[in-house]
Amino acid sequence: MPLLDPDRLFPAEPRARGLARALHAEVASLPLVCPHGHVDPQWFAADEPFADPVALFLLPDHYLLRMLVSQGVGLDALGVPRRGAAPGQGAGAGPEPRAVWRLLAAHWHLFLATPSRLWLEHVFETLFGIEAPLSPTTADEQFDRIAAAIATPAFRPRALYERFGIEVLATTDAALDGLAAHRAIAASGWGGRVIPTYRPDAVTDPEAPGFAAALDRLGALTGEDTGRWAGYLAAHRARRAHFRAHGATATDHGAPSAMTLDLPAAEAAALFDRIRRGAAGPGEAAAFRAQMLTEFARMSCEDGMVMQLHPGSLRNHSAAVFAGWGPDRGFDIPVAAEYTVALKPLLDAVGHHPRLTLIVFTLDEASLSRELAPLAGAYPCLRLGPAWWFHDSPAGMRRFRELTTETAGFFNTVGFNDDTRALPSIPARHDMARRVDCAFLAELVVAGRLPEAEAPRLARALAVDLARAAYRL
Repeated sequence: MPLLDPDRLFPAEPRARGLARALHAEVASLPLVCPHGHVDPQWFAADEPFADPVALFLLPDHYLLRMLVSQGVGLDALGVPRRGAAPGQGAGAGPEPRAVWRLLAAHWHLFLATPSRLWLEHVFETLFGIEAPLSPTTADEQFDRIAAAIATPAFRPRALYERFGIEVLATTDAALDGLAAHRAIAASGWGGRVIPTYRPDAVTDPEAPGFAAALDRLGALTGEDTGRWAGYLAAHRARRAHFRAHGATATDHGAPSAMTLDLPAAEAAALFDRIRRGAAGPGEAAAFRAQMLTEFARMSCEDGMVMQLHPGSLRNHSAAVFAGWGPDRGFDIPVAAEYTVALKPLLDAVGHHPRLTLIVFTLDEASLSRELAPLAGAYPCLRLGPAWWFHDSPAGMRRFRELTTETAGFFNTVGFNDDTRALPSIPARHDMARRVDCAFLAELVVAGRLPEAEAPRLARALAVDLARAAYRL
């Protein structure tokens, strides 16, 4: 029996299921537009084979790691490198990859009805022809099949990009990144479009480790005096220009909250001076982050870069995991978020500027209907990012549409982005989103809320057109 039900995620009611099936057939083979994600650009620069199935599927995927850890499986047992260990694609000096794969197989039942299982089974069946569920009895055969496949040229990163039908893939890159991988991709003559995204958190958050040294390096990279407010802003403008020269169309900001400020220039400069000297008072780090969001919005009005805001996560909640294994191990946890008051200073300053596009994401679903949909339904600069992180699931995507459509419509949203570090899962994630959207549209048609003739155009917009337009791709 195949792993995948061909009607998965479609409505049970016969007419709605038929409509969803027909709509999905219209969009299933459209290109994949990937405007926000965390795939390593070095994979495409080097275009080397992936080391083993564990390196390909498990180690980059914090969804898998966190579930296993929640059931008592240690990160050492999973081959996750200790913090400070030499980088590598494989499981490092820990357990053998096959042993880690067997451990995943023994705990595969933990992922029943989760998006992780749907994504992986999509990959197993469509990429590797696997039709038996992962289990202790199938683990070795499936490990060998995947390992043999990924050793061939057809499974190298560039070949997978082309096989998946990816039109463009944006990575997320720190402000201080030299973009060597992106330069190498461009110099190689390969036709794939892999572009960077400017992520300045490490040089805008005074509470980030090594902040002062990061500002020194920012100054060295740009030739600007980052000891002064004007020089600091000029350095960001220079780095943004450098990223645009390598294809970037967007910035990304992972602030703890959506709080913004618009201080008078002299007050902003004085705040920066205190931050730079290490003399900031209580609350001034948050105030500086808030001011910088407004400054970046102004810069976007100047240079046209799309601004993404991802607030509302308490990063590295487990001090022990962060100390032992570093970030991105599954211990970033959502917190309640507020947007209406928080965004007002920024929106008062530039909310009606014709060049600004601000895409806002949330992990607090209550804020979607209460605040974000009403805001996006009024301000011309605002767009709603898709269901994100813990909510990029069938139920989360459905809730997103239910909570936002009546107030913001479809065209104040930006389609889908996969937000993944796991390259092979990209088509599975897009297929899930397309199926959920097609099911939602079909049910609107059956309920008499959407003309049937409009549904195919909407399905295409949600699949590709809105992302292309919002991210200026």
